[in-house]
Amino acid sequence: MNHRRYYKKGRFMVVHLSAFFFILMHAGNSYSRPDMTPLGPNIADKGSSFYHFSVSKFDSVDGKRHYKVWTGIPDKTPPASGSPVLYMLDGNAVMDRLSDELLKKLSERTPPVLIVIGYQTALPFESSARAYDYTPSVKENNTQNQATRRYDRQGGGSLIFRHLLEDTIALQAEKNLNINPAKRGLWGHSYGGLFVMDSYLSSSFFTRYYSASPSLELDNFALLKKLTMINKKEFDNKQLYLMEGDGDPKKNGEDKTPDVLGLTRKAVSTLHSEGVSATYWLYPGFTHGQMFTASFQSALLQVAASD
Repeated sequence: MNHRRYYKKGRFMVVHLSAFFFILMHAGNSYSRPDMTPLGPNIADKGSSFYHFSVSKFDSVDGKRHYKVWTGIPDKTPPASGSPVLYMLDGNAVMDRLSDELLKKLSERTPPVLIVIGYQTALPFESSARAYDYTPSVKENNTQNQATRRYDRQGGGSLIFRHLLEDTIALQAEKNLNINPAKRGLWGHSYGGLFVMDSYLSSSFFTRYYSASPSLELDNFALLKKLTMINKKEFDNKQLYLMEGDGDPKKNGEDKTPDVLGLTRKAVSTLHSEGVSATYWLYPGFTHGQMFTASFQSALLQVAASD
Protein backbone atom coordinates (compact mmCIF):
# COMPACT_ATOMS: atom_id res chain seq x y z
CA MET A 1 0.00 0.00 0.00
CA ASN A 2 1.31 3.43 -0.83
CA HIS A 3 1.85 5.63 2.16
CA ARG A 4 3.92 8.60 3.28
CA ARG A 5 5.89 8.68 6.50
CA TYR A 6 6.37 11.80 8.58
CA TYR A 7 8.94 12.45 11.30
CA LYS A 8 8.10 15.55 13.35
CA LYS A 9 9.28 16.44 16.86
CA GLY A 10 9.99 12.83 17.71
CA ARG A 11 6.68 11.58 16.37
CA PHE A 12 6.31 8.68 13.98
CA MET A 13 3.13 8.88 11.94
CA VAL A 14 1.83 7.05 8.88
CA VAL A 15 -0.88 8.51 6.69
CA HIS A 16 -2.42 6.20 4.10
CA LEU A 17 -2.75 7.82 0.70
CA SER A 18 -3.96 5.05 -1.59
CA ALA A 19 -6.75 3.90 0.74
CA PHE A 20 -7.64 7.11 2.57
CA PHE A 21 -10.35 8.30 0.19
CA PHE A 22 -11.95 4.85 0.09
CA ILE A 23 -12.06 4.84 3.88
CA LEU A 24 -13.37 8.41 4.04
CA MET A 25 -16.30 7.54 1.79
CA HIS A 26 -17.23 4.49 3.86
CA ALA A 27 -16.49 5.60 7.42
CA GLY A 28 -20.08 6.27 8.42
CA ASN A 29 -21.44 8.98 10.63
CA SER A 30 -19.96 10.20 13.90
CA TYR A 31 -21.67 9.18 17.11
CA SER A 32 -20.81 9.37 20.79
CA ARG A 33 -22.81 6.24 21.59
CA PRO A 34 -23.10 3.33 19.16
CA ASP A 35 -26.35 2.79 17.29
CA MET A 36 -27.93 -0.27 18.90
CA THR A 37 -30.59 -0.87 16.26
CA PRO A 38 -30.93 -4.64 15.61
CA LEU A 39 -29.00 -5.74 12.55
CA GLY A 40 -30.31 -7.22 9.33
CA PRO A 41 -28.60 -9.68 6.94
CA ASN A 42 -24.87 -9.15 6.47
CA ILE A 43 -22.44 -10.01 3.67
CA ALA A 44 -22.27 -13.65 4.80
CA ASP A 45 -26.06 -13.95 4.52
CA LYS A 46 -26.35 -12.10 1.22
CA GLY A 47 -23.32 -13.70 -0.42
CA SER A 48 -20.10 -12.32 -1.85
CA SER A 49 -18.51 -12.53 -5.28
CA PHE A 50 -15.05 -12.83 -3.73
CA TYR A 51 -15.37 -14.70 -0.40
CA HIS A 52 -17.37 -17.56 1.06
CA PHE A 53 -18.30 -17.68 4.74
CA SER A 54 -18.97 -20.23 7.44
CA VAL A 55 -20.35 -19.66 10.94
CA SER A 56 -19.42 -21.34 14.23
CA LYS A 57 -20.68 -20.88 17.77
CA PHE A 58 -18.83 -21.07 21.08
CA ASP A 59 -19.56 -20.55 24.78
CA SER A 60 -17.40 -19.13 27.53
CA VAL A 61 -16.07 -21.54 30.15
CA ASP A 62 -18.51 -20.22 32.74
CA GLY A 63 -21.40 -20.40 30.24
CA LYS A 64 -22.26 -16.71 30.64
CA ARG A 65 -21.12 -15.42 27.22
CA HIS A 66 -22.00 -16.85 23.84
CA TYR A 67 -20.00 -16.19 20.69
CA LYS A 68 -20.73 -16.24 17.00
CA VAL A 69 -17.70 -16.47 14.71
CA TRP A 70 -17.72 -15.85 10.98
CA THR A 71 -14.84 -17.27 8.93
CA GLY A 72 -14.42 -15.60 5.55
CA ILE A 73 -12.32 -17.55 3.06
CA PRO A 74 -11.13 -15.90 -0.16
CA ASP A 75 -12.21 -17.56 -3.40
CA LYS A 76 -8.77 -16.70 -4.77
CA THR A 77 -6.14 -19.45 -4.47
CA PRO A 78 -3.83 -18.72 -1.53
CA PRO A 79 -0.08 -18.31 -2.02
CA ALA A 80 2.15 -21.32 -1.40
CA SER A 81 3.25 -19.81 1.93
CA GLY A 82 -0.37 -19.63 3.08
CA SER A 83 -2.95 -16.87 3.42
CA PRO A 84 -2.59 -14.01 5.83
CA VAL A 85 -5.36 -13.94 8.43
CA LEU A 86 -6.96 -11.11 10.39
CA TYR A 87 -8.98 -11.70 13.54
CA MET A 88 -11.51 -8.93 14.24
CA LEU A 89 -13.41 -8.23 17.44
CA ASP A 90 -16.94 -6.78 17.79
CA GLY A 91 -17.77 -9.10 14.92
CA ASN A 92 -21.50 -8.32 14.64
CA ALA A 93 -20.80 -4.68 13.78
CA VAL A 94 -17.86 -5.63 11.54
CA MET A 95 -19.96 -8.04 9.50
CA ASP A 96 -22.71 -5.44 9.18
CA ARG A 97 -20.21 -2.96 7.70
CA LEU A 98 -18.22 -5.37 5.56
CA SER A 99 -18.99 -4.73 1.89
CA ASP A 100 -18.31 -6.67 -1.30
CA GLU A 101 -16.59 -3.54 -2.63
CA LEU A 102 -13.98 -3.89 0.11
CA LEU A 103 -13.68 -7.65 -0.42
CA LYS A 104 -13.04 -6.97 -4.10
CA LYS A 105 -10.19 -4.62 -3.17
CA LEU A 106 -8.69 -7.29 -0.94
CA SER A 107 -8.96 -9.89 -3.69
CA GLU A 108 -6.97 -7.71 -6.05
CA ARG A 109 -3.93 -8.29 -3.82
CA THR A 110 -3.34 -11.16 -1.37
CA PRO A 111 -6.71 -11.48 0.36
CA PRO A 112 -6.58 -12.50 4.02
CA VAL A 113 -8.76 -15.06 5.70
CA LEU A 114 -11.21 -13.19 7.94
CA ILE A 115 -12.05 -14.52 11.39
CA VAL A 116 -14.69 -12.21 12.82
CA ILE A 117 -15.59 -12.78 16.47
CA GLY A 118 -18.97 -11.53 17.63
CA TYR A 119 -21.72 -12.61 19.99
CA GLN A 120 -24.95 -14.53 19.59
CA THR A 121 -27.11 -11.42 19.37
CA ALA A 122 -28.97 -9.39 16.77
CA LEU A 123 -27.42 -6.20 18.18
CA PRO A 124 -24.24 -4.63 16.77
CA PHE A 125 -22.54 -4.71 20.18
CA GLU A 126 -22.95 -6.94 23.24
CA SER A 127 -22.06 -4.28 25.79
CA SER A 128 -21.74 -6.29 29.00
CA ALA A 129 -19.94 -9.24 27.38
CA ARG A 130 -17.39 -7.10 25.55
CA ALA A 131 -16.71 -5.04 28.70
CA TYR A 132 -15.70 -8.25 30.45
CA ASP A 133 -13.91 -9.97 27.56
CA TYR A 134 -11.88 -7.04 26.27
CA THR A 135 -10.65 -5.33 29.46
CA PRO A 136 -7.53 -6.40 31.39
CA SER A 137 -7.68 -7.73 34.92
CA VAL A 138 -7.56 -5.23 37.76
CA LYS A 139 -4.80 -7.32 39.34
CA GLU A 140 -2.75 -7.23 36.13
CA ASN A 141 -2.57 -3.45 36.14
CA ASN A 142 -2.93 -2.80 39.90
CA THR A 143 -5.65 -0.26 39.18
CA GLN A 144 -9.39 -0.07 39.64
CA ASN A 145 -11.19 -1.05 36.45
CA GLN A 146 -13.09 2.08 35.45
CA ALA A 147 -15.26 0.15 32.97
CA THR A 148 -16.91 -1.50 35.97
CA ARG A 149 -17.18 1.71 37.97
CA ARG A 150 -18.53 3.89 35.17
CA TYR A 151 -20.99 1.57 33.48
CA ASP A 152 -21.80 -0.90 36.25
CA ARG A 153 -20.37 -3.70 34.15
CA GLN A 154 -17.95 -6.40 35.22
CA GLY A 155 -14.54 -6.14 33.57
CA GLY A 156 -11.18 -7.85 33.75
CA GLY A 157 -11.78 -10.99 31.69
CA SER A 158 -9.28 -10.44 28.87
CA LEU A 159 -6.96 -13.28 29.92
CA ILE A 160 -9.85 -15.77 30.03
CA PHE A 161 -11.14 -14.58 26.66
CA ARG A 162 -7.64 -14.68 25.14
CA HIS A 163 -7.27 -18.33 26.10
CA LEU A 164 -10.63 -19.10 24.48
CA LEU A 165 -9.68 -17.16 21.35
CA GLU A 166 -6.22 -18.68 20.88
CA ASP A 167 -6.78 -22.24 22.13
CA THR A 168 -10.31 -22.96 20.95
CA ILE A 169 -11.74 -20.46 18.46
CA ALA A 170 -8.58 -20.10 16.37
CA LEU A 171 -7.93 -23.84 16.38
CA GLN A 172 -11.35 -24.54 14.88
CA ALA A 173 -11.48 -21.52 12.57
CA GLU A 174 -8.09 -22.26 10.99
CA LYS A 175 -8.65 -26.00 10.72
CA ASN A 176 -7.93 -27.30 7.19
CA LEU A 177 -6.98 -23.80 5.99
CA ASN A 178 -3.59 -22.90 4.52
CA ILE A 179 -2.65 -20.11 6.94
CA ASN A 180 0.67 -18.29 7.17
CA PRO A 181 1.29 -17.96 10.95
CA ALA A 182 3.82 -15.20 10.29
CA LYS A 183 0.98 -13.06 8.95
CA ARG A 184 -1.64 -13.54 11.67
CA GLY A 185 -3.18 -10.25 12.79
CA LEU A 186 -5.61 -9.02 15.44
CA TRP A 187 -7.78 -5.89 15.20
CA GLY A 188 -9.97 -4.25 17.83
CA HIS A 189 -11.58 -0.86 18.50
CA SER A 190 -12.19 0.98 21.80
CA TYR A 191 -12.45 -1.77 24.45
CA GLY A 192 -11.27 -4.07 21.66
CA GLY A 193 -8.31 -1.79 21.04
CA LEU A 194 -7.39 -2.16 24.69
CA PHE A 195 -7.57 -5.94 24.29
CA VAL A 196 -5.23 -5.76 21.28
CA MET A 197 -2.67 -3.76 23.26
CA ASP A 198 -2.93 -6.18 26.18
CA SER A 199 -2.48 -9.10 23.78
CA TYR A 200 0.57 -7.45 22.22
CA LEU A 201 2.14 -7.28 25.66
CA SER A 202 1.02 -10.73 26.80
CA SER A 203 0.88 -13.09 23.82
CA SER A 204 2.87 -14.15 20.78
CA PHE A 205 0.04 -15.89 18.97
CA PHE A 206 -0.36 -12.96 16.58
CA THR A 207 2.35 -11.09 14.73
CA ARG A 208 0.39 -7.92 13.83
CA TYR A 209 -1.62 -5.98 16.35
CA TYR A 210 -4.03 -3.24 15.18
CA SER A 211 -5.27 -1.22 18.15
CA ALA A 212 -7.86 1.39 17.11
CA SER A 213 -8.85 4.18 19.51
CA PRO A 214 -8.05 2.01 22.56
CA SER A 215 -9.93 2.97 25.73
CA LEU A 216 -6.71 3.75 27.56
CA GLU A 217 -8.42 5.70 30.33
CA LEU A 218 -10.13 2.52 31.55
CA ASP A 219 -6.91 1.31 33.18
CA ASN A 220 -5.46 4.75 33.91
CA PHE A 221 -3.05 4.40 30.95
CA ALA A 222 -1.30 1.44 32.59
CA LEU A 223 -0.95 -0.45 29.29
CA LEU A 224 0.54 2.59 27.59
CA LYS A 225 3.13 2.84 30.37
CA LYS A 226 3.93 -0.86 30.01
CA LEU A 227 4.61 -0.36 26.30
CA THR A 228 7.56 1.89 27.05
CA MET A 229 9.15 -0.68 29.38
CA ILE A 230 9.19 -3.76 27.15
CA ASN A 231 12.22 -5.88 26.40
CA LYS A 232 12.84 -5.23 22.71
CA LYS A 233 14.16 -8.75 22.05
CA GLU A 234 10.85 -10.28 23.07
CA PHE A 235 8.98 -8.20 20.47
CA ASP A 236 11.18 -8.65 17.40
CA ASN A 237 8.55 -10.73 15.59
CA LYS A 238 5.62 -8.43 16.38
CA GLN A 239 4.27 -5.31 14.71
CA LEU A 240 2.08 -2.85 16.62
CA TYR A 241 -0.19 -0.33 14.90
CA LEU A 242 -1.86 2.31 17.08
CA MET A 243 -4.67 3.97 15.14
CA GLU A 244 -6.22 7.24 16.30
CA GLY A 245 -8.47 9.99 14.97
CA ASP A 246 -8.18 13.59 16.17
CA GLY A 247 -11.85 14.49 15.68
CA ASP A 248 -12.71 14.28 19.39
CA PRO A 249 -11.55 17.45 21.21
CA LYS A 250 -11.29 15.68 24.56
CA LYS A 251 -8.58 13.39 23.18
CA ASN A 252 -6.37 16.40 22.56
CA GLY A 253 -6.23 17.32 26.24
CA GLU A 254 -9.02 19.89 26.20
CA ASP A 255 -11.35 20.47 29.16
CA LYS A 256 -8.63 19.31 31.58
CA THR A 257 -8.71 15.78 30.16
CA PRO A 258 -5.53 13.77 29.44
CA ASP A 259 -3.89 14.38 26.06
CA VAL A 260 -4.55 10.86 24.78
CA LEU A 261 -3.17 11.51 21.31
CA GLY A 262 -0.03 13.15 22.65
CA LEU A 263 0.62 10.33 25.11
CA THR A 264 0.05 7.71 22.42
CA ARG A 265 2.35 9.42 19.93
CA LYS A 266 5.03 9.74 22.60
CA ALA A 267 4.82 6.04 23.48
CA VAL A 268 5.07 4.98 19.84
CA SER A 269 7.96 7.37 19.25
CA THR A 270 9.78 5.87 22.24
CA LEU A 271 9.25 2.34 20.96
CA HIS A 272 10.33 3.29 17.45
CA SER A 273 13.53 4.92 18.76
CA GLU A 274 14.32 1.64 20.53
CA GLY A 275 14.00 -0.28 17.26
CA VAL A 276 10.59 -1.80 18.02
CA SER A 277 8.22 -2.15 15.07
CA ALA A 278 5.54 0.27 16.30
CA THR A 279 3.59 2.63 14.07
CA TYR A 280 1.15 5.44 14.74
CA TRP A 281 -1.62 5.94 12.17
CA LEU A 282 -3.44 9.25 12.39
CA TYR A 283 -6.85 9.80 10.78
CA PRO A 284 -7.37 13.57 10.59
CA GLY A 285 -10.85 14.64 11.62
CA PHE A 286 -12.09 11.13 12.48
CA THR A 287 -14.05 10.73 15.71
CA HIS A 288 -14.02 7.72 18.02
CA GLY A 289 -17.14 6.31 16.37
CA GLN A 290 -15.90 6.86 12.83
CA MET A 291 -12.65 5.10 13.66
CA PHE A 292 -14.44 1.76 13.97
CA THR A 293 -15.07 1.24 10.26
CA ALA A 294 -12.08 3.25 9.06
CA SER A 295 -9.60 1.30 11.15
CA PHE A 296 -10.70 -2.22 10.28
CA GLN A 297 -10.76 -1.27 6.60
CA SER A 298 -7.20 0.08 6.93
CA ALA A 299 -6.05 -3.07 8.68
CA LEU A 300 -7.56 -5.32 6.02
CA LEU A 301 -6.09 -3.29 3.16
CA GLN A 302 -2.67 -3.24 4.82
CA VAL A 303 -2.70 -7.00 5.43
CA ALA A 304 -3.71 -7.69 1.83
CA ALA A 305 -1.05 -5.36 0.43
CA SER A 306 1.87 -6.54 2.56
CA ASP A 307 4.47 -8.83 1.07
